[in-house]
Amino acid sequence: MDISWLGHSCFRIRGRDVAVVTDPYERGLGYPALKLTADIVTISHDHPNHANRAAVQSASGRLRALVGPGEYEVGGALIEGVQTYRDKVKGKEHGKNTAFLVHIEDVSVCHLGDLGHSLDAAQIDALKDADILLIPVGGACTIDAAEAVEIVSQLEPKVVIPMHYGMPSLNLESVERFCKEMAATDAATLPRYSVTKTTLPDETRVVLLAPPETRR
Repeated sequence: MDISWLGHSCFRIRGRDVAVVTDPYERGLGYPALKLTADIVTISHDHPNHANRAAVQSASGRLRALVGPGEYEVGGALIEGVQTYRDKVKGKEHGKNTAFLVHIEDVSVCHLGDLGHSLDAAQIDALKDADILLIPVGGACTIDAAEAVEIVSQLEPKVVIPMHYGMPSLNLESVERFCKEMAATDAATLPRYSVTKTTLPDETRVVLLAPPETRR
């Protein structure tokens, strides 16, 4: 499996037979415009920065868009959507959010979307099998660095990849604060993360992925 960060909350997760894109964004975030192919696109919530389905074209003749909680099977990928919220009052301020747990080739990746609260027991139980956690850390409209560390301790993934944090065009907390909270200030930045079940680390590791303009 290869995981590439395309900016903000958008990733491409690619296995041998299936590719998934998460939360594609529209122009205006300071990242290059998206033009992607995939078999599956997951949408955590209906917002231009997370739901630009038009930026993703089908890789196999039919693109499946997944929105909301449920269990899905597409092209050999098993995906679970888990109901969460974008605030601490069950969506009363900012609405609902779906966290997606994606199972491809014996590796499980959890994308938390715009999560805005700590997880309850049922949500932890639903997401605890994640090997890799894609987690917002920038605060403002999501959890901040300290809250993200709490969720890492709740889910105990093998790999943590931060997302949705401050950039020159985005007034959010920096990823450095999260790394400091995780005691991972020496984390290297990779162009992409390639992993199999057997190469997952034994203990939780923070992996930083380069934004798209850095990779080009």
